Amino acid sequence: MKPLSVRISGFGGQGIILTAIVLGTASVKKGNLYAVQTQSYGSEARGGECQSELIISDKLINSPTTKYKDILICLFQSALDKYLSTLKKTGILIVDPKLVTEIPSIDANIYKVPATETAIKIGNRIAANMVILGFLQKLIKVVSEDNLREIISSMVPKKFIDINLKAFNAGVSFAKDLDITKEDIE
Repeated sequence: MKPLSVRISGFGGQGIILTAIVLGTASVKKGNLYAVQTQSYGSEARGGECQSELIISDKLINSPTTKYKDILICLFQSALDKYLSTLKKTGILIVDPKLVTEIPSIDANIYKVPATETAIKIGNRIAANMVILGFLQKLIKVVSEDNLREIISSMVPKKFIDINLKAFNAGVSFAKDLDITKEDIE
């Protein structure tokens, strides 16, 4: 597998960093892959800009960052505005259409995932990140759904496991409804 670079961006409190950590941990522990994750966020506990970059590969990773990302996930308009220039040409852009409403014309595969709306229907807006993770799993398939469920269950507080798993499953279902194939991302 060629190295896969993913940037997840939005605001603090959206689970941006947790999403990258869960996917990176699953890739290493369950996928026998290498992963490196970096993060940056404002000084605010919630509400400030936040982003996390994850690189996954079957070979050693020499740098914790890449200039251009294969996948850019934006959960807020200002995140798209700030990071869109880092998306590879013909890369994948995933946005929450309730929070990212202005997408310029670009040469990329664009997926609008109603993560926040779905999470609210499930019972907790904060689980939108797990909707995105479920969608992303079907898109990149570096680890199985079951492996990700196991890692989610081991990493989130016990009282939030059920809502996070419901949100993850909703993201998986949304991707299945789109009939995404591996060829769509290569």
